[in-house]
Amino acid sequence: MKFRIAIASAVVAIVGVAAFIVSPSTASAANNATNTLKVSPVRSDIEIKPGASKEVSITVTNLTKDAITVRPFENDFISGDESGTPALILDQDKYAPTHSLKRFMKPLADVEIPAEKSKTVNVTISVPSNAQAGGYFGAVRFAPTTPDGGGQVNLNASVASLILLKVPGDVVEKLNLTNFDIQQGGKSNSYFGSSNDLNASVRFENKGGMQVGPFGKISVKQGNKVVYETDFNNKDQRDMVLPDSARRWDVPLKNIGSFGNYTVSATFTYGEKNQTVEVTRSFWVIPQALIIAAVVVTILLIALIAGGIWLVVRNRKKRVLRSHNRRSGGLKKL
Repeated sequence: MKFRIAIASAVVAIVGVAAFIVSPSTASAANNATNTLKVSPVRSDIEIKPGASKEVSITVTNLTKDAITVRPFENDFISGDESGTPALILDQDKYAPTHSLKRFMKPLADVEIPAEKSKTVNVTISVPSNAQAGGYFGAVRFAPTTPDGGGQVNLNASVASLILLKVPGDVVEKLNLTNFDIQQGGKSNSYFGSSNDLNASVRFENKGGMQVGPFGKISVKQGNKVVYETDFNNKDQRDMVLPDSARRWDVPLKNIGSFGNYTVSATFTYGEKNQTVEVTRSFWVIPQALIIAAVVVTILLIALIAGGIWLVVRNRKKRVLRSHNRRSGGLKKL
């Protein structure tokens, strides 16, 4: 799936998330739109075999003190950026060019939700018998209709629940680790003037046909001593890398001293076959004051060496001159 997609009349919305968590739009409606609806779960991971169907239950909560009518919309989405932000394709006549889940979704009817109450909406997903194995992803978006607007939809107050579908079968799972750098202030280096705000920047590209959530462990050693160790993306609902996209993580490195050489090692695992990727990076922490002192000492040593060479050369010239003068004086006496 290519993300520079020209969809002539499509409206693509970037939905603010962290680890695929969708939050309401920041635009506000007359009745404080951002506090109109709440949806749960924000993401569902399911598996359906070709030719089978399954229902996904989504709970929609009315946060207002008035009953509202909520209109569901089925949308595909694509990767919005490398931080995991999805971009919903809001045009109801458009589909993602690949990995479209919207094509498998059954349309939903409007839902009446009493004030401060919740309703469960069951989304039916039917996978055709000839569907290719791999990953499919989409979202169900819920928007309140304007009570006195003739059923007009208030898109500003919409919320979405993402659905990531896995169709089992013969599918390639391939993650490439393109970057594993030690950074400070967003800049990669192997020498740092302090240990403040150091991160391991991890970037994976998904070259396979299935969404994949890599996980693993990152450790920091000074010599043979492990000074820090942390899990990477090791949680019940892992951050995913969508097919034909990339994702980046910044992992804080702690317990780093003010001076020394450190080695960061990581082991990542992904996919049904538990494929592994191992990587190691080394870096130095050298305080700026120490660097300045080393430079000053180096300059002084160079000056001393140069001065010593100059003195040796001068003394040698003096000896040669005295010797020449003695020989010249002896010849005159003869």
